[in-house]
Amino acid sequence: MSRDPVVESVLVELAAAVGPGHAEPGDSATADYSHDESLTARPVAPAIVVRPGSTAEVSEVLRVAAAHRLPVTARGTGTGLSGGSIPVEGGIVVSFERMASILEIDTDNHVAVVQPGVTLDRLDEATAAEGLVYPVYPGEYSASLGGNVATNAGGMRAVKYGVTRHQVLGLEAVLAGGDVIRTGGKFVKATTGYDLTQLIVGSEGTLALVTEATLRLYPRAEHQVTVLAPFATLDEVTRAVPRIVDSGVDPLILEYIDILTMSAMRNHTGLDLGIPPEIQDHALAYLVVILEGRIEARLDDDVSRLGSLLADLGALDVYVLPPRAAADLIDAREKSFWAAKANHADDIVDVVVPRAAIPQFMARVAEHAASNGALIAGCGHAGDGNVHLAVFQPDAERRYAVMRALFETGMALGGAISAEHGIGREKKRYFLELEDPAKLDVMRRIKAAFDPLGILNPGVLFDPEPGA
Repeated sequence: MSRDPVVESVLVELAAAVGPGHAEPGDSATADYSHDESLTARPVAPAIVVRPGSTAEVSEVLRVAAAHRLPVTARGTGTGLSGGSIPVEGGIVVSFERMASILEIDTDNHVAVVQPGVTLDRLDEATAAEGLVYPVYPGEYSASLGGNVATNAGGMRAVKYGVTRHQVLGLEAVLAGGDVIRTGGKFVKATTGYDLTQLIVGSEGTLALVTEATLRLYPRAEHQVTVLAPFATLDEVTRAVPRIVDSGVDPLILEYIDILTMSAMRNHTGLDLGIPPEIQDHALAYLVVILEGRIEARLDDDVSRLGSLLADLGALDVYVLPPRAAADLIDAREKSFWAAKANHADDIVDVVVPRAAIPQFMARVAEHAASNGALIAGCGHAGDGNVHLAVFQPDAERRYAVMRALFETGMALGGAISAEHGIGREKKRYFLELEDPAKLDVMRRIKAAFDPLGILNPGVLFDPEPGA
């Protein structure tokens, strides 16, 4: 097969940098490198796939890419939902599958030092052995830490622990020309210049390639209880959320699930929670609350207080789920995206609003669905205002109208377009149309300062600059 002579030349240079067998032409690589899990993005085959094994090799890869002005896209396990790891045609994919070591679990400082290819399930296993936990729980435990850092992943535990940004204490990162920088460290506060750690977190691979992360760990709670409360209306569920947070029970997880999503979860996973048919017939939404604790008696007291509060807030009933049923419910909730995909959802939304504004937002969701001929179902991290919606509207123009209306409504209520999936390529149009132009200008200038040649993930967040 004949190939571009520039690509052939770069392949030789990259093979010398990362070793034989770790650089290959894109047309020889598997199709996995061409896409993520976005519902709407078109797969793109890269010109080259390279698998570095060290920070020094990443540095050399970026030096070669800069010399030839070839675009570079970082890739973890490809579980993203916004097209952020889809490569540019003619570009290089830097896959971190070989950089997947847990370098240190520091029990004295409660930190883990990991390479970007480490997956959440591997880190959870390693920290559990030390009685510690890394709390970010985005619903896909095969996701890599590098991808989580790139998108500032959140998940169900954010109501208690926050998102990735709150857990990253330091980074090692490679800049576009190959320079290596270290930011932060094994400490929780510093006032020493700009906070480059937090600037890189959530930048979706557009500013630097992260090669090491220092992460905050917490003592692992020994006891956990899952409470399920069906409600007659979604409005009652969303209005209950601030009261639960105010109560002081400090939920680990506080999720809402609407009836359409619960039905899809049941059909997709065979979920059976033992809820009596007469309750199911009247329930249009469910609230899932998980409490954790190190002392069982205190946890039991909190569960009792929570049950009384839920009853006062209008729950049709309150169920303390057995461990197996609780695990099945959380597993099904994690797989709600796959249930939406199996039911042919046309797009997904992860808008965030102040949690007290969720009732207003959901009321507007119903209006936008009706006016645009769409079906919209959802669930979400109600405790932190992150609303996940599956949009069913196959017509592209009408789908754009309803998606834009959802984003505009969320922003008008003090929220943002994306809470944890990122902008990527697939939400970029809305981001550029709706975000404050002054903020966009500042972001573009930051991008130019980090990546003057525009080679790091061009087309993500912003359109590529002319001539870049």
